[in-house]
Amino acid sequence: MNEIKSIPEIYGSRVFTDSVMREKLPKKIYRELKKTIENGTELSPEVAEVVANAMKDWAIENGATHYTHWFQPMTGITAEKHDAFISPLEDGKIIMEFSGKNLIKGEPDASSFPSGGLRGTFEARGYSVWDCTSPAFLKEDASGLTLCIPTAFCSYTGEALDKKTPLLRSMEAINTQAIRVLRLLGDNDTAKITTSVGAEQEYFLVDKDIYNKRKDLIFTGRTLFGAMPPKGQQLDDHYFGALKERVAAYMKDLDMELWKLGISAKTEHNEVAPAQHELAPIYDDTNIATDHNQLVMEYMKKLAPRHGLECLLHEKPFAGVNGSGKHNNWSVSTDGGRNLLDPGKEPHKNKIFLTFLLAVIKAVDENAVLLRLAASNPGNDHRLGANEAPPAIISIFLGEQLEDILNQIELGNLTSSKSETSMTIGVSTLPSIKKDVTDRNRTSPFAFTGNKFEFRMVPSSDSIACPNYILNTIVAEALKEFADELEKADNVDEALDKLMQRTVKEHKKIIFSGNGYSDSWVEEAARRGLPNCRSMVDSVDSMIAPRTVKMFEEHKVLTETECAARAEIMYESYINKVQIEARTMIDMVAKQIKPAVIAYAKVVADTVASLSAVGADADVERELLGNITANISLLDAGFKKLKKELDKSVSIEDVKEKAVFVKDHVFTSMEELRKPADELEMLVDEEYWPFPTYGDILFYV
Repeated sequence: MNEIKSIPEIYGSRVFTDSVMREKLPKKIYRELKKTIENGTELSPEVAEVVANAMKDWAIENGATHYTHWFQPMTGITAEKHDAFISPLEDGKIIMEFSGKNLIKGEPDASSFPSGGLRGTFEARGYSVWDCTSPAFLKEDASGLTLCIPTAFCSYTGEALDKKTPLLRSMEAINTQAIRVLRLLGDNDTAKITTSVGAEQEYFLVDKDIYNKRKDLIFTGRTLFGAMPPKGQQLDDHYFGALKERVAAYMKDLDMELWKLGISAKTEHNEVAPAQHELAPIYDDTNIATDHNQLVMEYMKKLAPRHGLECLLHEKPFAGVNGSGKHNNWSVSTDGGRNLLDPGKEPHKNKIFLTFLLAVIKAVDENAVLLRLAASNPGNDHRLGANEAPPAIISIFLGEQLEDILNQIELGNLTSSKSETSMTIGVSTLPSIKKDVTDRNRTSPFAFTGNKFEFRMVPSSDSIACPNYILNTIVAEALKEFADELEKADNVDEALDKLMQRTVKEHKKIIFSGNGYSDSWVEEAARRGLPNCRSMVDSVDSMIAPRTVKMFEEHKVLTETECAARAEIMYESYINKVQIEARTMIDMVAKQIKPAVIAYAKVVADTVASLSAVGADADVERELLGNITANISLLDAGFKKLKKELDKSVSIEDVKEKAVFVKDHVFTSMEELRKPADELEMLVDEEYWPFPTYGDILFYV
């Protein structure tokens, strides 16, 4: 029997960590590699050669036979091509070999990934390039262990074809501008700043056998049909409820696998909707956090079948109950460990904090539509603004303490900060507790939560790279404008006071502490001039707006060509996903729902005829038959309309025009088709209904 290892022994055991590098590498090589990781100095081929050999030896010691360049193309998931370490010798034998060249560069086919027109079928060459700032790791599957090397992915002509490259560029951009501001505010010690992220991941677990009986779940990740069961989430009894045994076993398995990969899975619980759950990690540098979140999603999907389950990451797999998001907790820290978004005990005296806070407020207000785009995919359109998740209107929640400070800044009289108070529960045996200076607001899409901002709109199934490279870049731009102004000032303190006062006056409209789900907020937001993009299609043009392109180019995050490519990819993604859903609906109606309803209608009609023949009362059966035939007529009309609109969409060539048509016509026709189908589900005997219902799916785990 194998000895059970402790969690500290397990944690990071499959990662080429700093401690492993220090053990395996010569001291000089280790120092050179650390310089590259921490300071961005160029890595020499000689150093890469030694690192590659050590990495290979470590991987083989742990049982690996292959390696892969692990990258994140614009598909939203990861990609990998496995190569064995073997290299043949002349005598027919082999050696295990892995060179610095193999480590640094790979050549995947660039034409077979989304490129937005950057690569054609005849222009296949692309490069994957080692990202040494994210540690290599070992991933296990049925073939054994594979050494995974995190890489960036670019075309033969140098354009970024992935989500990691602009993220790495944005981290350099915000570092450059933050250092400028810190120097002006008297900080001469900080050499580097980094952004950090903790991504809370929501997901659903459903029974695997039931999942396999639903074509819509298999093909699209969500249910395209389904009437609400008698019970949904009305009782709020699932949220934080005791874990079911099968779910608990799955979570234990998931924790163990993630801990081996050095992923700090910390918190797990039942979420609001039945069958919904959440996993939250401890924060990490944004680049590593992004890699880790990709692995979290992959392992959630991978491990579920071991427990007879299927993991759903779609933002809205079930109508009528809460969907899933991914709360992106973002902060900025120095290499000395100072969190620049930590207010401290007296935030009114903390000018560095206030400057960075106002930079974020300015950035979000000026780039609200772009930030909405950062949280966009077709699934999230079902969720945002649907009285369950943050509204589609971008606003910032700061809380009472910071709102009071901003009011003081606007009035030119910054003198105080509200402080914590003690609170008693009213039971003598319970201790008094410290009451926070402000409440929380779960309806806010962008909320300050003590020492970080929580961007709550991010889609559950998407990479967090795009939200974070956009967030990094827009804040870098705000910091740049602050630095440009302050560097010209004769008296920095006086200039900063004026800048802060003006910033509050110009951007306070983005601050909102009320109920973001209310209709009154929609009206109020319109009066304030805040945009309300209800669909991702409405926000895509923000990626190619002249101001956006200029900002990305100035900070060397994306070129104009790369911006245009991403806009096209987003349109194409929306079109393809909605068209797949439409085709799936057509297939399910034609092959499953119609035949089942017709068969049951015949049974009811025969019953009506039999009862009438003997003079019995058949009013109930006749009414049921009438309802069935009325709804199947509506179903047939909706079916034909959807086919017609889908056919029209296929013939449109312009990608933006097609996306708009799909949103306005195909998607709306899908919604219309669903209504009679869900009505029929409530009319037809469950033995005739061709696939499991919501009640079967949500409560059978």
